[in-house]
Amino acid sequence: MVVVDAMEKTAGVRVLQAELNDSPGVCLKLYGPLADIQMATRAAEETAHAMGTPVIAHVIPGPSPLSRAAYEAQPDFSPLFEQPTVQYPEESMNDQGQSPFAVGLIETQGFTAVFEAIDTALKTSAVEVLAREKLGGGYITVVIKGDVAAVQAAVDAGKAKVEGLGRLIAAHVIPSPSPGVLSLLPK
Repeated sequence: MVVVDAMEKTAGVRVLQAELNDSPGVCLKLYGPLADIQMATRAAEETAHAMGTPVIAHVIPGPSPLSRAAYEAQPDFSPLFEQPTVQYPEESMNDQGQSPFAVGLIETQGFTAVFEAIDTALKTSAVEVLAREKLGGGYITVVIKGDVAAVQAAVDAGKAKVEGLGRLIAAHVIPSPSPGVLSLLPK
């Protein structure tokens, strides 16, 4: 989500699909003018590097229309993740501007840690839980929303609770998330 936000705020690109893979990771497929795709790719690499997350980014200039069947994944559902593995952004969300609220993410390895983190976050600030996503390998992400200050306080408090209960993978606040982030949030 953080990478999608950085890409959309840097250049005129839109998410075509987000496809979960087994590592845990996500393959983001974008469309837009070539120069914007290249700028968005650089933003993705810089953002991932700053977060200490590996990323593989590749641009295919002018893909053949015949290759669409290979890169556009069909709908799929994983009982292990308890969610679709291919996410399609809602087109209506892509037409909207940035949102007036913030989104916070707390990702851990271990259920106990994520439950303690989110309980602490909710007791710290006036935030709302949007979703809990299982990513495989014991990785779980909880997504919250609220105003920027409340989400930041909640994420900071939640991060502090993870120590000793599990492993903190990532914690991040996205102020005014981009349309692509909003369209990919779990429903």
